[in-house]
Amino acid sequence: MRTQDSIFLALSAVRSQRLRSFLTTLGIAVGIAAVVLLTAIGEGIHRFVLEEFTQFGTHLLSVSPGRTTTHGIPGAVISNVRPLSLSDSEALRHIPQVLGVVPVVQGNAAVEIGNRSRRATLFGVGPQAPDVWQFKVALGQFLPADDPINPRAFVVLGSKVRTELFGHASPLGGIVRIGGFRYRVIGVMESKGQLLGFDLDDAIYLHTARAMEVFNRESLMEIDVLYATDANPDTISNRIKQVIKARHGEDDITIVTQEEMLKTLNTILNALTLAVGAIGSISLLVGGIGILTIMTIAVTERTNEIGLLRALGAERRQIQWLFLSEAVTLGMIGGLAGMLIGVGGSLLLHWLIPALPTHISTFYLILAELVAISIGLLAGLLPARRAARLDPIEALRAE
Repeated sequence: MRTQDSIFLALSAVRSQRLRSFLTTLGIAVGIAAVVLLTAIGEGIHRFVLEEFTQFGTHLLSVSPGRTTTHGIPGAVISNVRPLSLSDSEALRHIPQVLGVVPVVQGNAAVEIGNRSRRATLFGVGPQAPDVWQFKVALGQFLPADDPINPRAFVVLGSKVRTELFGHASPLGGIVRIGGFRYRVIGVMESKGQLLGFDLDDAIYLHTARAMEVFNRESLMEIDVLYATDANPDTISNRIKQVIKARHGEDDITIVTQEEMLKTLNTILNALTLAVGAIGSISLLVGGIGILTIMTIAVTERTNEIGLLRALGAERRQIQWLFLSEAVTLGMIGGLAGMLIGVGGSLLLHWLIPALPTHISTFYLILAELVAISIGLLAGLLPARRAARLDPIEALRAE
């Protein structure tokens, strides 16, 4: 029996029992569709979050007060963590291969202009924020390099705040009141979008010292450091620790690099993708059991056919291959149908809910089809071996 004959017989067997074949492949199709749809959602969320994180660049690290690891006797009531100050930020600026630093203070406050008032997020930052965070100024200029301790009262508006406070009029030179203080508007930032649901355009930027005054703070929340692309992040981290230790007397900070954040994020999202894929694979297991059942019944029903083929000279391995081909065909058809349903469902879901990111990965499509074929192969193995071991004479006598 030639290979093309086996394929022709397998397809004929599938076509001859269309309803049964349809119901058998339906289990595989549902499982593959679930895997494709869930992995599309997981991959879409994965890419969305990565894009959100990397929009600020990939050579950043953040310095926060305190350490994530603790030492000594638990239950101490006196904290020995020294807060980060503006002078710490200035000291980090002089480290070799550090291109910029941003001392950060953040909060929410009421912004008033004339009789109008609204709340907005306030970012206390330094003049290098556009370079470090990869922001661009759309109108006017960003905060100038003033005295960091006593800067002038300037603010730069996010695009949304500018529209809601000034409409289509130019805000440059206008005065806004924040926390009882008057600030002159000197610039407007380009639209930056959202970061994990946080609207960066609905924000106002002012000098760090001014923000500390508004929020009545005496220390920084964190310091963001931009380093050269050819610099080693571990080397930069060690130099930052040395500078802080020389100023504070001990290493009492936590440094998180962008690579560490992305690595942790990748681990979480990969686990999420695998988890949703595993949930969909339950349906594949059900589909595999369906193929196993149908092929077992087919061997019983076609015992005479098997005996005739053996009598005509077909070898055991050819009989085994014949039934394996039929099982693989069922798995392959179910896989293709599931891929179409999954891709269509993903596109429909994105159309219905545009905020939900989906991404159809070619890798997962190929993997899903290979899994469907493998399930068909495994499910058909036992029935095929049983058919191949039938005695030809007994098979011909069977009814």
